[in-house]
Amino acid sequence: MVRRTRPTANSSILSSDATTVTLPAEAIPSPSTFQDGLPLPKMIVFDLDYTLWAFWVDTHVSGPLKGSKDNGLTVQDRHSGSYGFYNDVAGVLSACKEQGIVLGVASRTSAPDLAQSMLTHLRIPHESGQSKKALDLFDHLEIYPGSKTTHFQRLGKKSGVSFEEMLFFDDESRNKNVEELGVVMQLIRDGVTRAEVNKGVESWRKRNNRTQKEG
Repeated sequence: MVRRTRPTANSSILSSDATTVTLPAEAIPSPSTFQDGLPLPKMIVFDLDYTLWAFWVDTHVSGPLKGSKDNGLTVQDRHSGSYGFYNDVAGVLSACKEQGIVLGVASRTSAPDLAQSMLTHLRIPHESGQSKKALDLFDHLEIYPGSKTTHFQRLGKKSGVSFEEMLFFDDESRNKNVEELGVVMQLIRDGVTRAEVNKGVESWRKRNNRTQKEG
């Protein structure tokens, strides 16, 4: 696992795996929990830094951003640094949309415009060669500094989805405080993967006693 060291005002420390590139959506099998007939959360929410990508957007990246010559698999910042999603991100996000799951972002970054620009420039690739903006897959965005409980209160109000129907993926244990609202959080350490999604869904089912087929 990459050691995450925030740069100081006089340094420029970049995560060694910031150039991770997501694989085409079809290259990652849909999570097994999406296919077993058991209940799924109505909404899945993702943190950004060290969850969907391997860097802090507010310290590692310098805007403005521009697309690379790889059709949006990575983007470049002002200093020609290259940035992309973790490997499984395209497959995970696409699988969620195929299931009709509402997708949200909850990020406490101090550079919300840069984070949104990153989501706009990075694309979700498919084996057909087609792709779409990552931003277009998300239904709700809450990107600004502050407690994640505020992010979720706003997500709940905007989406109409109850907290008990939400699953959250984040790399910081302090954000477990959202579980006081009824949200289930899956703590991850090396980015979102198909396996982490399965763990999160299983935890959500157990917490909400949804371990049997409905109906």
